[in-house]
Amino acid sequence: MKIFRAIALLVVSGILFYVMDNKTGPIPPLGRFLSPYCGFLQNAEVKSAEKEQALSLPGLREEVSLLYDENRVPHIFAKNDYDAYFTQGYVTAKDRLWQMDFQTRFASGRISEVIGDKAIELDKYKRRTGMVYGAEQSLKGMMENPQSRLVVEAYTAGINAYIASLSPKDYPIEFKILDYKPEQWTPLKCALLLKQMTSTLAGGSDDFYLTNILKEYGPSVVNDLFRDYPFREDPIIPVGTKWTFNPLKVPEPPSSFIAMMADSIHPQEKIEGIGSNNWAVSGSKTASGMPILSNDPHLDLTLPSIWYQIQIVTPTMNVYGVSLPGSPHVIIGFNKDVSWGVTNVDADVLDWYQVKFKDNKKDEYWWNNQWNKTTKRIETIGIRNGKSLIDTVVYTHQGPVVYYEQQKPFNDNIPVGAAMRWIAHDKSDELSTFYGLNRAKNYDDYRNALKTYGAPAQNFIFADNQNDIAITPNGKYPLKWKEQGKFVLDGTDPKNDWQGWIPAEQNPTVKNPERGFVSSANQSSTDPSYPYYLNWEFAPYERGTRINRRLAQMNHITADSIRGLQNDNYSVHAENVKTTLISLIDQNQLSKKEAVEAYRLLNSWDNYYNANEIAATIFDTWYNLLRNAIWADDFTGKGSIMRSPSRDRTTQIILNEQNSKWIDNVNTPQKETLGDLVTSSYLAAIDTLTQKYGPMGEKWQWGYVKDTFVPHLAKIPGFNSKHLFNGGSKGSVNALSQHNGPSWRMIVELGKNVKAYGVYPGGQSGNPGSWYYDNMVDTWSEGKLNELVYLLNPTTSDKRIISIVKLNK
Repeated sequence: MKIFRAIALLVVSGILFYVMDNKTGPIPPLGRFLSPYCGFLQNAEVKSAEKEQALSLPGLREEVSLLYDENRVPHIFAKNDYDAYFTQGYVTAKDRLWQMDFQTRFASGRISEVIGDKAIELDKYKRRTGMVYGAEQSLKGMMENPQSRLVVEAYTAGINAYIASLSPKDYPIEFKILDYKPEQWTPLKCALLLKQMTSTLAGGSDDFYLTNILKEYGPSVVNDLFRDYPFREDPIIPVGTKWTFNPLKVPEPPSSFIAMMADSIHPQEKIEGIGSNNWAVSGSKTASGMPILSNDPHLDLTLPSIWYQIQIVTPTMNVYGVSLPGSPHVIIGFNKDVSWGVTNVDADVLDWYQVKFKDNKKDEYWWNNQWNKTTKRIETIGIRNGKSLIDTVVYTHQGPVVYYEQQKPFNDNIPVGAAMRWIAHDKSDELSTFYGLNRAKNYDDYRNALKTYGAPAQNFIFADNQNDIAITPNGKYPLKWKEQGKFVLDGTDPKNDWQGWIPAEQNPTVKNPERGFVSSANQSSTDPSYPYYLNWEFAPYERGTRINRRLAQMNHITADSIRGLQNDNYSVHAENVKTTLISLIDQNQLSKKEAVEAYRLLNSWDNYYNANEIAATIFDTWYNLLRNAIWADDFTGKGSIMRSPSRDRTTQIILNEQNSKWIDNVNTPQKETLGDLVTSSYLAAIDTLTQKYGPMGEKWQWGYVKDTFVPHLAKIPGFNSKHLFNGGSKGSVNALSQHNGPSWRMIVELGKNVKAYGVYPGGQSGNPGSWYYDNMVDTWSEGKLNELVYLLNPTTSDKRIISIVKLNK
């Protein structure tokens, strides 16, 4: 019996030892994780106290002064560029190493190495869309430019200097939870980070959806419901702007396309989420007499934040703003002479080409009346606790064939058997643009910096101390015939290929317009007079027109009045359709008290999506159900994947085409009117809200229903922000939804002494155990801004500086 107990004890001890020392499913190795010497307790941090210290940092060339302010923003004072970017890499890794590792693993299709076979399809998708291939091409462009090469190599060395200083107890907590360790940084990872931004902002396509709609309904329906230019628009470049260049000849569409669209070519709005606002006002409209610039890029909100605040000072620059952890430079920011910001253009820079292979070997494909050799890229996907997976991706000259017949695409907007022609696969050097902007002194420097920018195309807004303001929807745009890439293209015809590029100097731009301001909110770049095709669809016009209306009315503008506009919760969409929709409700069917009270609230609602508004909740729920009632029967369940027409087209039906054939539900025997759909969707909205939130009351307030909070990047429970009670909506200037919205709010007042304000929903530290992990969330949620600490020299006396570190080689 004693021997049996001894054996049992050994077995139990062995099992316990194994569990404590090995990862089991999502559970980290508990022994190491709970260890007071190297476990999670080592990640606890206290709020910084004022102190001075010296640190030896092998790899530096000269001494660097590193100052931290009260929000843990690093201010780097270096005597040369190499040390500046080396230190930027070092301090960014010190605060955001796990985020940098995770985002580049995600971009390159290497998540399975960390979490196992659950991520295989995601990793295959990333590999098959050529993310690593594109990063390799981009890196070639960087390394050919001596400036960019120095920057990326110094930045990489700085990251690796920090990694080399770590022992396992120092690893960020996510490494401990997921049970893996940091690996050496490489310049390719910097390129991957930039490719991931291109994927986020310019990696979508509706070509497959539109092709299916064309097959189902024909060109006349496509031209009617998916127009090339919306009914309502307020373009970024003001209407009437004169083009001061001689345009290139635009390629002619091939006969196959003309036959396909034989009806007359006049073809919407994508689901909102990823967008942004920026604007700059001339000194003629400000209280100071100098320009003010504003920017708030809307992205998926995460902890750690996508942005990292930093100031970098060298003999040739003094720049402050936000960087992307994993990539050098300041991406959005200012120096003592200029300020700039960005919003997404949403140019059509991703097209699909149906490929004709010679046989199942896929060694040859038909193009230009002959068989051509494919190239094959072998992708090896490592899988934690499993065998590596070998995946072969076939490339034509147009790009990777992402999925073959009999394969299920990771996303439903990908046609099988089609090659992906994407701007992200081209050689580029976006770093040189930000190198130039960080050092810019005037408008000419701004324009020169933009020449080398490729993707993702951005609306670069600008203001300087010479009282110039400007905006340029800028990127590397293929020279296309109208609607080229709106549908899946025939990959065998060379006339369908991209036929060159729009010259960078002919990208649309405007400087110092008569109205005294420039702005963008992802709407159409230009009016139809612009001679080149950029896309057939951009974001809805409502945010842009609200910004333009208010700026046109404003004078004696200050940073605080600009902050008020950033936080504007008004809905132009509700303004457009609410009164008409209310008038169509059959009041005889309003038997429930909630339906009657909701009717009263909607009638008195001022169209603001404020946090305490119940009417905003009712309207939002109602409109979404109505839109679905109008389009779902026509564009879902047809055997092929399609999308619905835009909000602009839906608004046109509600206001001006109430007898449209699209109103009737084809799945019912009776013929519905718009009034029928409006009333039924209204009653359904009331029932939905009652079932979910109980009787009408506090829980119906928009701030509770929207339920904003900032999730952890890897969705690790307990690392999210608290739930926030705030206003805003996707269609408001304050474009805040549950997990998407203003990822960085910035206002810069130019003048002799530049003043700037900014905040993002998070903190500088990526460590959930740090006070600086989410210390700015409340400030951001309340619509406030922090005054940014812009230092002119390392000896500046400022009580907000709480730590000074002398870095020596």
